[in-house]
Amino acid sequence: VMNMRSRMKGVFWSGILPLFLWTFVSGQSSCPIETNRTELQTPYEKPTKLTLNSAFMSPIVHSFLDSVQPNPFPKDLLIRMIKDMNFSTERVKEILQYEIGFLVCVAIGILYIVLMPLIGLIFACCRCCGNCGGRMQQKNTTNIHCKRRSFYLATFLITVLILAGNVCMFLSSTNTSETVMRSPTELTDILENVKGYLNSIPKQIEQVTNESSLTVDTVKSNLHETGPLLGKLIQNGLKGPLDPAFNSITEIAHVINSTSDELLKLNKTLELLKPKVDVLKANLSAVRQRINNTLHMPDCENCTSQLPDLDKLSLEGSLDFPDQNDLRSAVDKAINADVIGQANKGRDFFDSIPAKVKNETRLSVELALFQLETLKTQISGVTKDLPLDVLKTISAPLTDLQKSIKDFSPDIEKSSQISQAVGLVLSCLILLVVICNFLGLLLGVAGLNPKDNPTERSGTSNCGGIFFMAGVGFSFLVSWIFMLVVLILFIVGGNTYTLVCKPWQNKELIQVFPLIDTPGLIPGINLSTILNLNTNLNIVNVYSDCQKNKPLWTTFHLNEIFDLNSKLDVSKYTHDIDQTFDGLQINIANITILSPEVKSQLNNFSSRASSMNFSNIIQQINDVSGTNLSSVAESLDILAGKQVNQAIKDDLHGEAKDLRDIQTDITSNIMPLLRELNTTVKNLSVEASQITATVENVFKKVGYAQDVLNYKISQIVKTESRAFIDCQLKIFQTFLQWANQTITEKVGRCGPAAAAVDRSEELVCKHLVESLNAFWFSLGWCMMFLIPSIIFSVKLAKYYRRMKYSDSYENNNFMMNPFPKHIIKNDLSYTH
Repeated sequence: VMNMRSRMKGVFWSGILPLFLWTFVSGQSSCPIETNRTELQTPYEKPTKLTLNSAFMSPIVHSFLDSVQPNPFPKDLLIRMIKDMNFSTERVKEILQYEIGFLVCVAIGILYIVLMPLIGLIFACCRCCGNCGGRMQQKNTTNIHCKRRSFYLATFLITVLILAGNVCMFLSSTNTSETVMRSPTELTDILENVKGYLNSIPKQIEQVTNESSLTVDTVKSNLHETGPLLGKLIQNGLKGPLDPAFNSITEIAHVINSTSDELLKLNKTLELLKPKVDVLKANLSAVRQRINNTLHMPDCENCTSQLPDLDKLSLEGSLDFPDQNDLRSAVDKAINADVIGQANKGRDFFDSIPAKVKNETRLSVELALFQLETLKTQISGVTKDLPLDVLKTISAPLTDLQKSIKDFSPDIEKSSQISQAVGLVLSCLILLVVICNFLGLLLGVAGLNPKDNPTERSGTSNCGGIFFMAGVGFSFLVSWIFMLVVLILFIVGGNTYTLVCKPWQNKELIQVFPLIDTPGLIPGINLSTILNLNTNLNIVNVYSDCQKNKPLWTTFHLNEIFDLNSKLDVSKYTHDIDQTFDGLQINIANITILSPEVKSQLNNFSSRASSMNFSNIIQQINDVSGTNLSSVAESLDILAGKQVNQAIKDDLHGEAKDLRDIQTDITSNIMPLLRELNTTVKNLSVEASQITATVENVFKKVGYAQDVLNYKISQIVKTESRAFIDCQLKIFQTFLQWANQTITEKVGRCGPAAAAVDRSEELVCKHLVESLNAFWFSLGWCMMFLIPSIIFSVKLAKYYRRMKYSDSYENNNFMMNPFPKHIIKNDLSYTH
C-alpha cells in the first residue's frame, strides 16, 4: 500500500500537476473574444458655402466700436428688463448711461444730418449774393501759386481717402448681399446637420443592439459546437501526455519493422552466400590435396619449404548465426502483437472525444440555448428603454423651420437684391463726388497756365473748377441722407456686435446663456425640470460639454434618469447557464494504451536484440573475406621455375592457376555478398544498440500517459469544461463592458450640435454683422471726409475757374493800384 501511495504521489508531482497548470493556462488563452468591433456611425456634416466676408475691415471697425462701447456686457440689466418689463425713469436712465457712447455718436450724426443741408442752403444763398467765394474775381498775390498747390494736394489726398472708403463700401455691400442671398441655404444646411446628428443617435444605439445580437449568436454557435470546441479543449488537455506516448509506440513499431526487414535481408544474403562458400571450400580442399601430393613427390626440388603455405589454403568461418533465429522469433512475436495497432487504437480514442462530449452535453446545451434567447430579449430591451422619443420631438420643429426658411427664401433673395442695388447706388453716388474731384484736379492742371490772367483762363481749366463746384453741390445734397443711413445701420449693427457677437466670439458664453438659464426668467426653459434631473443643468454647461464633443450620457447626466448598469445586469441568466454546465458530468471511457502481453513481447524483443553477438558475426565475415590465395599461387610459380622435372613443373603451374581461378571466384562472387552481409549486420547492430533505450522510453511515456488516463482524466475534463463555459461568459462580460462604455462615452457625441451653434454665430456675426458694420463704417468714413472735401474743393475751384473781373498786383516789376477802394466801386457801378 505504501509503495502504491508513493508511486501515486510521484506521478502527481512529476506529471499531473504541471499538466493541470498547462491545461488551465491553455484553456484560458484560447478563448476567442471579439475586441475589434465596428465603429459607431458618425453623422455627415455639410460644409459651409460662404466664402466672402469683411475681415479686412474688422480690426478698425471693432476698435471703433470698442471705443464707443467700453462697458462690459450688461447681464444684470437685461435680466431685470426681461423679468419685470418695467421701463421706469431710473431704468431708462440706466439704459441711456450704458449706451452713452452710442448716444454721443447718434448726436453727432443728428447734428450732421441737420447742419449739412442747412449749411449747404446758407452757402448757396451766400454765393448767390457774391459772397463765400461767389464773386468772380480773384486777388493776385505773390503766394497765389503756393496756395493753389497746397489746396490741390489736400484735395487730392482727401479724394483718395474718400475713394478708399468708397471701395470698402462696394466690397462690404457685395459681401452683405451675398450673405443674405446664401443665408437660407446656410441655415438649411445647419439645421440639416443638426437633424443628421439627431438621426445618428438611434442608429448608433441600433449598432449596439446589433452587436448584442451578434454576441448572443456567437455564444449560441459556440454552444451548438460544444462537441468540437469543448472536445478540442479536452484533447488539448490530454495532448501533452498522450501524443508522446503514441509517438513512442509508433517509433518502436517502426524499429520492429525495420529490424524485421534487416533480418529478412540478412537471411536472403546468407541463402545466396552459403552454397557458394561450400562449393568454394570443396574446390579449395581439392586443390590443396593436389598441391600436397605434388610437393611430396621425390623429384620435387626444395618443395618441402612450401609445405607451411598449405595451411593458408582454407576458408575460416562457418557463417552460422544461431542468435538471429532467437531475434527473428522475438520480432515475429512483436509484429504479431500489433504494436502499431495499439497506437492507432489510442489515437481513435483520442479522436472520438468530441463526439462523446457532444452526446454527453446535448441536454445541457438545449437548456442553455433557451436561456440565451431570454437573455437576448433583455439586452435588446435595454436600448428600447432609452429616452429616444425626445429626439423626434426635437427633429419635428427643425423640419418645420426648414420648411419656413424655404417658404421665405424668395423674399430673402429679393431683399438681397434690393440691398445689393441700394449699396450699389450709394457707392455710385459717392463715386460721383470722387469723379468730380478727380476731373477737377485733372482738367484744372491740364488747362491752367499760371501766367494767364484769371479772366483769360482756358475753358479746360474753367471746366475743372466747375467740376469741383458740382462735387460740392452734390455733396451738400446727398451727404445728410447718407448720414441718416449710417446712423440707422450704426445703431443696429453696432449694438448687435457689442451685445451679441463680441461676447460670443470671445467665448464669454457665461455672459449670454445664463439669461436663458436664470430660474423663472423664461418659463419652460429649465433643462433640469424637463429631463427630471437632480443636477442643476443649464445651457452653458451643455454648450461647454458639446464644444468638447462629450457624449449625451455625460452632457445631460442621463445616469440620473436611466440606470444602465441594472439594465445591463444579466448575471441571473449567466448564473443559470453556469449552473447548467457546472453540474454536467462528461464520462469518457478509459483505455489501456499497451496491454501486458504487448509489453511482454517488447521486453522479449529488447532482450533478444541486446543479446545478439554481432562482433562474432562480423569476425566470421572478416575471416571469409580475408582469404588471399594469390600469394600461394605466386610461390608455386616460383617453385615451378626451379624444377627440372617437367611434369612436376607443369603440375605446379596448373595448381597455381587453379588457386588464381578460385581467388577470382571469391573476388567476383563471394566478396559482394560478404560486403552486403557486413552492411546488414552493422545496421542491425546499430538498431539493436538503441532498441533497449527505445523500449524503455516507450514504457516511460506510456506509463505516464496511462497514469493520466487512470487518475486525472476526469479532472482534465472538468477543468476544460469550466474553461469553455468561462469563455462563453467572458464573451458576454466583454460585450457588456463595451456596450456600457459605448453608450456612456461614445453614443451621441454632441460636437455637431455645438458646431451648428458656432456656425450660426459665424453666419450672423462674421459674415452678416461684420459686413453690415463695414458698410456703414465705410459710408460714414466718406461722409466725414466730404466736409474737408467741400472746403478744399471750393477753395481750389477759385484757382481754375475763369474770372469775370481782373485784379492788378505788383511784384518785382509792378506795383498795386493806389486808388482808394470807393473810387473802384464807383467805377464799377458806372460800368454796370
